[in-house]
Amino acid sequence: MNKKEHWEKVFATKQETEVSWFQKNPKTSVQFFINYKIPKDAKIIDIGGGDSYLIDHLLNLGYTNLSLLDISENAINRIKKRLGKKAEKVTFIISDVLDFKPENTFDVWHDRASFHFLTSKEDISKYNLIVSQAIAKNGYLFVGTFSENGPLKCSGLEIFQYSESKFNAVFGNDFNILNCFTENHQTPFETIQNFIFCSFLKK
Repeated sequence: MNKKEHWEKVFATKQETEVSWFQKNPKTSVQFFINYKIPKDAKIIDIGGGDSYLIDHLLNLGYTNLSLLDISENAINRIKKRLGKKAEKVTFIISDVLDFKPENTFDVWHDRASFHFLTSKEDISKYNLIVSQAIAKNGYLFVGTFSENGPLKCSGLEIFQYSESKFNAVFGNDFNILNCFTENHQTPFETIQNFIFCSFLKK
């Protein structure tokens, strides 16, 4: 089963509360937009957002230039159905992030729990190249992954754990780290996953 088949099956067979990454209130991600006073008309893209509730919250906060990229058409259809008419305010992109060729630059690139599924040096380097080209000068990169104290797998797939130094090794040429912190995420199954979140500013 390839990547796309895997994620199409996940979003076709599991309810939103049956996946470990479910958050009704993605407060950590929302707080990033508040803390850095991201303008309401900023060009924002959520990478691998699936049917997460971040887009709902950003729309409620008044953000007007939102894009969501996910490899799964089933995930995109689920969030469109949930948003109803509000879905018309969002640009949806069905693509593997490694195949993404953005036509414009973004002011904010948000990725919670997608990047860590890239485990080969080649894929990580390709992601870094895409990010570096896709984010505008003085734009923000906000990434959340499992930390070195987090799980080794998610959704049956191996992941790559990160620390601040590992993040800096990947993104440090084009971005300055603004802030890194770890945080426990409680899954719908009452288990705990330790995440690391880092904010970067494009040089």
